[in-house]
Amino acid sequence: MNNSDLKPLLAAAIEAAIEAGREILDVYAGEIAVDQKRDLSPVTLADGRAEAVILRRLAAATPDIPIISEERAEAEGLPAAAADRFWLVDPLDGTKEFIRRNGEFTVNIALIERGRPVLGVVGIPVQGLIYAAAGPGTAHRRDETGRQVPIGARACPADGATVVASRSHASNAELDRLLEARRVAGRTSAGSALKFCLVAEGAADLYPRLGPTMEWDTAAGQAVLEAAGGRMTRLDGTPFLYGKPGFLNPGFIAEGR
Repeated sequence: MNNSDLKPLLAAAIEAAIEAGREILDVYAGEIAVDQKRDLSPVTLADGRAEAVILRRLAAATPDIPIISEERAEAEGLPAAAADRFWLVDPLDGTKEFIRRNGEFTVNIALIERGRPVLGVVGIPVQGLIYAAAGPGTAHRRDETGRQVPIGARACPADGATVVASRSHASNAELDRLLEARRVAGRTSAGSALKFCLVAEGAADLYPRLGPTMEWDTAAGQAVLEAAGGRMTRLDGTPFLYGKPGFLNPGFIAEGR
């Protein structure tokens, strides 16, 4: 599909992310009850409410495109194989950050075609921001008034890269070894897919992830980053693809231009 074909799908995904953000903030405003999944990771009412909104909106807009979503996968299991085209959803990425009330959690919606994320929406409910893209040159940031601003990744500054790492999954020794061959000007940390957005808009240059993630954690952010001129690869430099067995990701490096 070309960019124009993706426009109505992007609009549907953006509206789904906005509505999901409202559900999340409604829970965020009160007492947060925390449960555990089978893998012992936390889950809250906000995860389920956000997912219900997204599933309903995407199914109405694209009834022929299957949806793989984190909480549905927990309840029903993952498909044995991925379709050529499917939606990939994390209704609340950064549940630990949500519980800590630091605002660093996102809504992630991506469209995958033949293993590649061709459309991505990352919503940041606390900030009222949406980062979205559907193809090269389309990356933008949208505020709660609907105003859109194009974004682009930057070339690494001469004095070195600003590195953004996971707040809840940092491993400083391993990260130090990975960065030995690079000039680093500074480091920061953030939760969820927010890190992809920082690189996509030129506020950071490098986001390395050494530990495992699930595909719904990364697809939307990768789509936005690549549309903004950045790139994402496995640690060995090979392409980062989707629909893998078990939908489990290896380590990766996301970077600007």
